[in-house]
Amino acid sequence: MHLPKWATSFGAQVIAGLIIGLILGFIAAGMGDDNALAAALSWVGKTYVQLLKLLIPALVFTAVVTSIANLRQVTNAARLAVQTLVWFAITAFFSVIIGIIVGLVVKPGVNSTVDAANAADPSSTGSWMGFINSVVPSNILGLSAKLNDANAISINFNVLQILVISLLIGIAAVRVGKAAEPFINVSESLLKVIQEVLWWVIRLAPIGTAALIGNAVVSYGWDALGSLGKFVFAIYLGLALVIFVLYPAVLAVVGLPVLGFFKRVWPVTTLGFVTRSSMGVMPVTQRTTEESMGVPREYASFAIPLGATTKMDGCASIYPAIAAIFVAQFYGVELGFTDYLLIAIVAVLGSAATAGTTGATVMLTLTLSTLGLPLAGVGLLLAVDPIIDMGRTAVNVTGQALVAAVVAKREGILNQEVWDAAESGVEAEPTAAVEPVATAEPVNQASE
Repeated sequence: MHLPKWATSFGAQVIAGLIIGLILGFIAAGMGDDNALAAALSWVGKTYVQLLKLLIPALVFTAVVTSIANLRQVTNAARLAVQTLVWFAITAFFSVIIGIIVGLVVKPGVNSTVDAANAADPSSTGSWMGFINSVVPSNILGLSAKLNDANAISINFNVLQILVISLLIGIAAVRVGKAAEPFINVSESLLKVIQEVLWWVIRLAPIGTAALIGNAVVSYGWDALGSLGKFVFAIYLGLALVIFVLYPAVLAVVGLPVLGFFKRVWPVTTLGFVTRSSMGVMPVTQRTTEESMGVPREYASFAIPLGATTKMDGCASIYPAIAAIFVAQFYGVELGFTDYLLIAIVAVLGSAATAGTTGATVMLTLTLSTLGLPLAGVGLLLAVDPIIDMGRTAVNVTGQALVAAVVAKREGILNQEVWDAAESGVEAEPTAAVEPVATAEPVNQASE
């Protein structure tokens, strides 16, 4: 039997993995504690995320260095960078407004039955000085090491620092000129090799999705909701309004087909939901924007790594807005117009201030400290953090792809041929890189 092309596309395979994962998760949950199926789902899921993150430092370095070298052929490179930051701010601003409205309407902290004994100060907090420190590279590789609870040394990478290092080296290579051509050629060659290996990993996404969503069902279930069900509902309502109302409105304003965008971004959104990691999904986000949406590789190599560290409408806008309102309502603190204005300012600027750290909790502490609310309120929400983090990350990665496509469309560099080639679904095979655009002249309008 010959299946239609959409049924065998990458997006359809991810959906199948999602459904299979839900089934396996419910089966594992019904088998009791410490069963083999649950252990297998957990191992496969963690291994897949680990594989996705494996080559991210090398990908960011080679992609950024190569893109800077190729941007010499693009007359509007500086304008692209500014437009990217502007659209980051625009979508963050409207996202936080949605979060504030949802918090005021739903009132998640009013008559809450959550136990006040759960209040506890967080282990880490966000700060503007912390942002400055996180941007300054600690070493040429952007790596850090620390001793974990098991007395083992864990190695981590700071993508923001790697991005800064890559930008500096890329600019230096361009200024050096002819003597740096061999270095640039090696970077371009290595980038192709890394992208090929990453594609092998990305093709495992349906399996990874099944394992991750199955493990989520086993690990979280419904027990954790308890007295925080109203808060979780408010968060997901805000996230839904961003992804299904705000983003379509932005797409409509710039003339991109709404349905066409969501068809292409679906694997990115799904993987963000199940992996809870913008960094882990970054290779998929970049590949999708380049090969399914027609965003030039030279621009995507800059916009996507930057977005993966600083563009977080879920973690930095919706969540801290609603969570701050919850804490204020729980402790009986009245917030005024100035407080809501501060929430909006922190949301627009704060995601950069927490880019060198991990998790939305740090962003929440920055918001609470700015408003003068008790940081111990963070402890009230930790029980449901993994559940809401799935939705937050899905919105984050969708927004990152959105801004890249929007800026490319507005600046006239969106490749219509690539968009049309992906019409039946997200590309399942690698395609040639989008050629650098020599001018900012508009190309044909993207159509569904």
